[in-house]
Amino acid sequence: MATKSIGNNKGRSFLTMLGVIIGIAAVIILVSTVQGQQDAIMAQFEKMGTNQVQAYYYIWNGQDKDYTEELYAYCQELGPDLVLGMSPQLYANNNEVRYKSKRAEYPSVYLASDQYTAVSGFQLASGRDLAYLDIKKLNRVCILGAKVVNDLFNYEDPIGKKITLAGEEYTVIGTYAAKDIDPEYGGVYYDNIIVVPYTLQSRINKQPPQFGGSHEYIIKAASSTATKEVTQKLQEWFMLRVGNTNGYFGVYTQNNWMEHETEGFADQARLLAGIASIALLVGGIGIMNIMLVTVTERTREIGIRKAIGAPRRSIIVQFLIEASMISAIGGVIGIVVGGLGTVVAGKILLDSIIAPPPLIIFIAFIVSIAFGIGFGVYPAVRASRLQPVEALRNE
Repeated sequence: MATKSIGNNKGRSFLTMLGVIIGIAAVIILVSTVQGQQDAIMAQFEKMGTNQVQAYYYIWNGQDKDYTEELYAYCQELGPDLVLGMSPQLYANNNEVRYKSKRAEYPSVYLASDQYTAVSGFQLASGRDLAYLDIKKLNRVCILGAKVVNDLFNYEDPIGKKITLAGEEYTVIGTYAAKDIDPEYGGVYYDNIIVVPYTLQSRINKQPPQFGGSHEYIIKAASSTATKEVTQKLQEWFMLRVGNTNGYFGVYTQNNWMEHETEGFADQARLLAGIASIALLVGGIGIMNIMLVTVTERTREIGIRKAIGAPRRSIIVQFLIEASMISAIGGVIGIVVGGLGTVVAGKILLDSIIAPPPLIIFIAFIVSIAFGIGFGVYPAVRASRLQPVEALRNE
């Protein structure tokens, strides 16, 4: 009976569904686009490296002390359940790099340990990694990022070649694979690096820092849960050695930025979904309106049914089914429109193909049915309260 009623009033039924279609489609497109944007940014964070703890300290009284060996030993004591590796991340102030007649385009020269590759999230593309003996014996060796390889060697195999850094020759022992990070997030910066043993700092940095010494480290935690514990332990460790009297220190993690971004996107998705739901609310009011019209048009039918013994519940169910069918059909069409709109929006805004999450589609369908039932209750109850005699006398 509900199907027949909808089919007999196709134009009116479609116009009634239109509010639901627009509301469902808008919610799906906006929420899915925000989710796609969040996934894209989280993917960039993943490439930069996750579960990293950044630590630094600065001595301002001119009596610099290097805690690298002590920190390395402390991280070893914490064990693999908390820490997977530690490396200094010092910057060389002499970064003129040449190979024959070619010159690298302002690379970042990092003085690091043999664990730098593991803690930074890089992958070796060729050659070998820094070794413990390279650090201890002050071997003049280096690993090149993908951009440096391209600048200096192009298609030539760099392994075993010697480059000039700070006026001295360094042997290339390995190369890193490109991180493929979006330029907006510093992609070129991550690939334009050279890594050398940190024990060569005095040979590369010809001029010592003017005010004391600044030291930076990367610690790779075993998991996101371990990251928080490692951060707390390192803060306590630095407080005992550096404190606030002869210098300052900082310990932070990139996971905090990821959590902050996730919360921001969640708030944005809720806000946009709330705005889009206004259209869905308007659609629900349209369903209520058209069902009230339907009740008026079918007053005699309701009177006949009640006269031959139809209970109120039967009348209510009849009109609720019709209202929910209108809403459900509109919801299905809205889901299809929303899916196509999400693909288009993803291509235009993110330059990638994104699809609505299955959970969003399921929720949208359930909500569409719920809106039909919710806004159909009043017309259905009103129909069930009609008196048979008065309904039969209605023209």
